[in-house]
Amino acid sequence: MKRGRDPRAMARAGLWSALAFVLNLVWEIAQVRLYTIWAAADGMSVAWALLHCTLGDVMIALVMFALAGVVLWRANWPVSRPWAGGAIVMIGAMAFTAWSEWYNVYRVGNWGYTASMPTIFGIGLSPLLQWLILPPVMVAVYRTASSVLFGRHSAQSAILTHDVTRIRP
Repeated sequence: MKRGRDPRAMARAGLWSALAFVLNLVWEIAQVRLYTIWAAADGMSVAWALLHCTLGDVMIALVMFALAGVVLWRANWPVSRPWAGGAIVMIGAMAFTAWSEWYNVYRVGNWGYTASMPTIFGIGLSPLLQWLILPPVMVAVYRTASSVLFGRHSAQSAILTHDVTRIRP
């Protein structure tokens, strides 16, 4: 197999996306009362906003997953390089989220914060914490699920090993 090619790359991205969907949906439900839509819209509008925002979060997570894979040259970076890949995801996602929150709240008015949303430099703290907390959780769950779904061998395939017991004198 050529270096950099992983036949299970799509399955790995699918696993990452599924984890991103579940965890970000839970986060979005938990933080929705910090946004003005909670009080201003009917139940279906809130449900649509939750789904829309969660799918946006999945896209952010997937782009960051791919970026980490390209930078680290490994599609399975959550297993082989969890710290480095996790840092790439956190930094990239937080940077994008800071821009997106600023743009959507202050430039185009797509959403707004309630008075109970804590902010840092005018940016909501909850969406920033989302990308500080969820990526390490995703990496930890991915590592466990990956060994079950793809086998233990896939976790070791990215690491070169040398069996010194087979060296002949």
